[in-house]
Amino acid sequence: MYPAIVERSELGKDRGMAQLRFALMSLLFLVGYAVPATAQGFAKGPHVRSELVAETSTPKPGSAVTLALISTPDPKWHAYWQNPGDAGLPAEAKWTLPAGARAEAFRYPVPQRLLIAGLMNYVYEGTFVRLTTLHIPADAKGTLPIKLKLDYLVCTDTLCVPEKADLETSITIGDGRIEPATRAKFDGWRAKLPRPLSAPASFQKEGGTLRIAVPYPADAPAKDVYFYPLTADTIEYAAPQTVTRDGDRLVIATKARAAPRALEGVLAIDGQGLQLTATAGAVPVAKVASAGTPWLAALGAFAAAVLGGLILNVMPCVFPILSLKALSLAKANQDAGSPRAEALAYTAGVVLVCLALGGLLLGLRAAGATVGWAFQLQDPRVILVLLLLVAGIAFNLAGLFEIATPAIVNRTASKGHGGAFATGALAAFIATPCTGPFMASALGAALVLPWFAGLAIFGGLGLGIALPFLLLGFVPAFRRMLPKPGAWMATMRHILSIPMFLTALALAWVLGKQAGVDGMTIGLAATLLATLGLWWAGARQAKGRSRAWLPAMPLLLLALAGVGLVHPAPAGGQPAAMAGAEPFSESRLAELRAQGRPVFAYFTADWCLTCKVNEKGAIETAPVERALADGKVAVLVGDWTNGDAALGRFIEAHNRAGVPLYLWYKPGKDTPEVLPQVLTQDLLTGLAKGK
Repeated sequence: MYPAIVERSELGKDRGMAQLRFALMSLLFLVGYAVPATAQGFAKGPHVRSELVAETSTPKPGSAVTLALISTPDPKWHAYWQNPGDAGLPAEAKWTLPAGARAEAFRYPVPQRLLIAGLMNYVYEGTFVRLTTLHIPADAKGTLPIKLKLDYLVCTDTLCVPEKADLETSITIGDGRIEPATRAKFDGWRAKLPRPLSAPASFQKEGGTLRIAVPYPADAPAKDVYFYPLTADTIEYAAPQTVTRDGDRLVIATKARAAPRALEGVLAIDGQGLQLTATAGAVPVAKVASAGTPWLAALGAFAAAVLGGLILNVMPCVFPILSLKALSLAKANQDAGSPRAEALAYTAGVVLVCLALGGLLLGLRAAGATVGWAFQLQDPRVILVLLLLVAGIAFNLAGLFEIATPAIVNRTASKGHGGAFATGALAAFIATPCTGPFMASALGAALVLPWFAGLAIFGGLGLGIALPFLLLGFVPAFRRMLPKPGAWMATMRHILSIPMFLTALALAWVLGKQAGVDGMTIGLAATLLATLGLWWAGARQAKGRSRAWLPAMPLLLLALAGVGLVHPAPAGGQPAAMAGAEPFSESRLAELRAQGRPVFAYFTADWCLTCKVNEKGAIETAPVERALADGKVAVLVGDWTNGDAALGRFIEAHNRAGVPLYLWYKPGKDTPEVLPQVLTQDLLTGLAKGK
């Protein structure tokens, strides 16, 4: 009932060197057994502590479960990678699984290099986590025991010891729920695994040198580059590797042993890995290029960020704020105020919030998290805070209440610069759900450039958002073009409340998608409490009461307390909105491409306004659906609403920092066509018809 499955490491067809290493290591085993470990200053083993953990303990029948093998060598000891290098042996895994269950090969994180007496070893000297996928049979029920027997080698600089580990865990067929803390832990481990290289690599053996050409963007930084071969005995492991850039590729040159038919390995770049398979081909000697920050690319990305931020001002959640500040400047100019200072304060608020969000994003990514732009909107608690803010602004514009701070919610223009700063900060914060033209490539570059260049790009985004207001503040001719203040401004405020109410409605919908009906109910109840409090304050203010806002504070605090009651809803397999569309996965994409079908893959999020406009105005329209069906185009939808880490890594691999992302895969082509961020029906129907 529980068959055993053995997983072995296949490292190439030339086994001569492997057999020699095995003989040497066998001799070391005998030495290790003959000489007591305590006599050499080491405690008895095991010297690697291992644990087998499932991402969910209640998988659904017929589903796939990720298992983690967590291993921690003792201090001064090391375990080995799939290809151990000049010495050592790979681990051997023997599974005992229920009938019908199947475990894939383990996926290893990027190893470390250890050079001892001229021998290069590929090892792990600290905790490392291998992942595998366990496929559950469709008829599974009850509790399933899972057993794993490991045979492995563990060494110090002077001693090697063979060890065994018998590990087991169990899973119970259920609803497939994954706890958020467990998902985050597994996402962190997944982030350390090498990502498949989507473009083909090539290699050439010329004399005693092997050169490997790997596609890699010319404007992306490449530090600490090293090639770890999985195909055994093709290179001299201890030989130095030189790395040069040749346009949109990296060329790695080292001393060759043999020329295989195909060369598999992992290219490590600044601690991250790309798993590749290279085929034989011409790889010319690349000219040595000086390393450094690609300033031209950084300047281009900065300009794109400024332009993208400028376009964000026409979004419905930002435009009312910009309009009010423009009228505020007009009044300041009329009253001999200081429009330049107010414009600078507004700009400072916008830029500082963009820098703060960008810095936090870069910091989280440096710590191993897979996040992109607008990452904070993947948390329903942040959506609820935004809902309260936007609803408050909307009701204020509609005339329900008056609050003196910040200036955006005050009918009369604030003469203090603090209100302008707060207005700019809030405008930047609520603009993050939007992604417009030019922003995607700019923010994608910010994630791969050095941190200081990335921060400059985020600052450029803030500058673009603030640019119209900045021009109004510093160019009197622009301010003179604005209508003079008057009674019409009250009517204008009421009109501007409409897009804010629509924004609040959209945020409530997003909250429902992220936190379910219960979460949306809590959000609406919190909004009602906050609105009652602000209305109460406004009524007291209209009567001339002092400290009019004081009685409303308990209601406002109670509304904010609702943030702690909102939690993400369990991940579910919601059907895609378009008929015939499927949820995106890299495995499904590979299957469809292997069948020779054209594929349209789009990545969206419920909080992304641009995404929703494209979907309702172009993708999910009858002409496009007919054209896709007639062209037998497969449609894959990646929903990034709750920050799926696997989708995040795929999006990042296409040099994007967030959604929307639209990819069109033509049969026979290795790389997809990246479509514009603003789609039209004509564009999609033309692609579907092969034009």
